[in-house]
Amino acid sequence: MEAGLYQFAVVFVGNFVLGIAGFGSALIIVPLLAWDWPLAVVVPLVLLVDVPAAVLHTGLNFRQVVWRELPPLLPSVIFGALAGIVLMRITQGDGLLFCLGFYVIFIGWRGLKGAPVAVQLRPSMRHLAGFLMGLVETMFGTAGPVVMSWLAQRLADPFSIRATMPMTIIGLSSIALCMVGVAGGLNDVALWKCLILLLPFALAGVWLGHQLALRIQAAFLKPFIYSFLCLSGLVLCARSLRGIAF
Repeated sequence: MEAGLYQFAVVFVGNFVLGIAGFGSALIIVPLLAWDWPLAVVVPLVLLVDVPAAVLHTGLNFRQVVWRELPPLLPSVIFGALAGIVLMRITQGDGLLFCLGFYVIFIGWRGLKGAPVAVQLRPSMRHLAGFLMGLVETMFGTAGPVVMSWLAQRLADPFSIRATMPMTIIGLSSIALCMVGVAGGLNDVALWKCLILLLPFALAGVWLGHQLALRIQAAFLKPFIYSFLCLSGLVLCARSLRGIAF
């Protein structure tokens, strides 16, 4: 398993999108790297890249981060991650991924239509959202659309959503990495060699994407986020259907 120009480009582009929208890197990186590398290596690698990339993004947008959003989710995220470790051994979870993709499309479509997406949600919904975040991040490494759907219903300002999203990714990816590590998924030496090579491209992508985002007005950023949310949902549905078909 060797990293080359293709892998460098994929990681750079994925994190460039992260720098602009605050999420979406894993949705680009995981399926494209999985063409050449086994998914059992790709998911831990993307989680390892996500943490420093999200730390950089959070630092660049520190004042706009809504810090109160993550702590209430953490207990449910941990239970979801534990469930993900168990389910990885008995199922691929394609049906769950399809349902989540459909839900993400619905939230993105509502935002594009101009319907009020930010609403007051019951505590029980927070627990369900946290559980799904931990589950999907551990199994697929692509919980970004689920988190973005949740934040879109909690926050009205698109810049606050964009800034808060990577902070949430730090928590999710760290918990998922702990679970994957306990299961022995971080023992491959080649995984760490690839991380060292790919990380500079990831950080460069985040920084350049952030510079572009600084020049974007809220009137454009909001539809961009919701459009990408719809696209993310379609990717999740397509990925699940491919798994069901094969």
